[in-house]
Amino acid sequence: MNDIRRTILWVIFGFSMVLLWDKWQLHNGKQATFFPTTPAVTAPAAAGAASGATGAASVPVSSVPASSVPVAAATQQGASAVPGQPASTAAPASRERVEVKTDLYRLTFDSEGGSLTHAELLQHIDMADKTRNFLLLDESAQRVYVAQTGLIGGSFPTHKTLMTVVPGPRELLDGQDEITVRFESPDQGGLKLVKTWTIKRGAYDIAVKHDVVNTGTTPVSPQLYLQLVRDGNKPPGESSFYSTFTGPAVYTDAKKYQKVEFKDIESGKVDIPKDSPNGYVAMVQHYFATAWLLPDGAQRELFTRKVDTNLYSVGMLTSLGSIEPGTSKTIDARLFAGPQVETQMEKLYPGLELVKDYGWLTILSKPLYWLLDQLHKLLNNWGWSIVALVLLLKIAFYWLNAKAYASMAKMKAVNPKIMEMRERLKDKPQQMQQEMMRIYREEKVNPMGGCFPIMIQIPVFIALYWVLLSSVEMRNAPWIGWINDLSTPDPFFILPLLMTVSSLLQTALNPAPPDPLQAKMMWFMPLIFSVMFFFFPAGLVLYWLTNNILSIAQQWLINTRMGVPPQFNLPKFK
Repeated sequence: MNDIRRTILWVIFGFSMVLLWDKWQLHNGKQATFFPTTPAVTAPAAAGAASGATGAASVPVSSVPASSVPVAAATQQGASAVPGQPASTAAPASRERVEVKTDLYRLTFDSEGGSLTHAELLQHIDMADKTRNFLLLDESAQRVYVAQTGLIGGSFPTHKTLMTVVPGPRELLDGQDEITVRFESPDQGGLKLVKTWTIKRGAYDIAVKHDVVNTGTTPVSPQLYLQLVRDGNKPPGESSFYSTFTGPAVYTDAKKYQKVEFKDIESGKVDIPKDSPNGYVAMVQHYFATAWLLPDGAQRELFTRKVDTNLYSVGMLTSLGSIEPGTSKTIDARLFAGPQVETQMEKLYPGLELVKDYGWLTILSKPLYWLLDQLHKLLNNWGWSIVALVLLLKIAFYWLNAKAYASMAKMKAVNPKIMEMRERLKDKPQQMQQEMMRIYREEKVNPMGGCFPIMIQIPVFIALYWVLLSSVEMRNAPWIGWINDLSTPDPFFILPLLMTVSSLLQTALNPAPPDPLQAKMMWFMPLIFSVMFFFFPAGLVLYWLTNNILSIAQQWLINTRMGVPPQFNLPKFK
């Protein structure tokens, strides 16, 4: 295309389409939007529930949500459920819930299977109701999202087995580094399962020790399963304008990070490694995740399955080998349940930080996040860190931008000559093109000179877009004045309005396209594009506004140095 103005138009249009396509790809994969869903199930699952991997078929299906099952009187009154008698091998008379509080969590365990059924994150506020803390795990009539473990390979204790709660403290006090919750199953199938949850101060990974005791008279070879079960509904409080992935994920060294759509589990089209000596399984949503972690070297079988209507699971099976009578074996696991803080997750397990999904621009997004994190350590404000990061990027791309703006300035200088020629030869298109190329040669103007430098930078700014959209650090992070949460839209729309003005100012500073239709599009596109940002998080708008302001300043400076006085090309819509 010979006309630089048309080229710039298509660059802007293409950039918009890339952003929209990338967003649509994620939106297309969201179960809540493109696959019919029903409220969280409250009925027992059918025995013939579909399985996404053959090994999952023997894992017991989830039980009825705790809200529909009577619990101990102390729990019904709001107190922690701690039996007053020592643990025994007899099955408990009733199902209990145990509430535990630490510096980061308020957790609820169910004595049916010793499962974790509620996880309230005390350091994170709920986005829909900011008077409450964020609830990650939940088992109620509205939602199902729980962590379960148990044994298969016989009539062994599972997450449906009523277990005894061992008495102990239920709140992490000052001076304590950890607190434990212990469950003991009755003898079942010649085995007894003792499950000990250990929650440490300041940590979002919970240790889960499984002691398996052979109480029978013959050797047994059970398998331990660890699974996450949740409904396929969209997380409450999530934006309806832009979409992020919600669903299971699997990581192995062989196939790396794989997202699994709920609809693929529904249709039986999941393609994940069946066996692996490493890796994890996870449930992912915007800003938060849960994941089961086993030590590397422990052979595991990965599975996904449909548990019931709108209820899905992802998990792992690992063998304990043969356990002789009177002996026991122990398997240690960890459950990560918390925010997707990249620097913390990468220390817990290789590849765990990938649940914070940057998509196809991970190679650019990870260093950008690292730089943003370093700037925050210096400035202690995420808003100013965004401004500083955009400033550093503009400095890094200064010479590329200088070439682009210099080319635009030359185009602006020859624009009157081009306009006169087009008017004179408007009925002779072939001669018009030849004359235009002659003017470009004589004036030493490259029609593509302003395009390539901009195109090179587009992937970097899309990568930064995803860094800001996916970083949990933006939640409830203030900037200045009225901006007290960079992860939500500007309450007064001041930043989006300023961004719209800056986009129009940029358009006015660019060379005016001689084609009237192109000229109209050049003005309409910034307006259309800006409308999106009225619903975007304030952090994203701040980044784009900062980029616009710095671009305008650089363009103004280069035009002045080249002797091209700043001139505003106002629209002419006739």
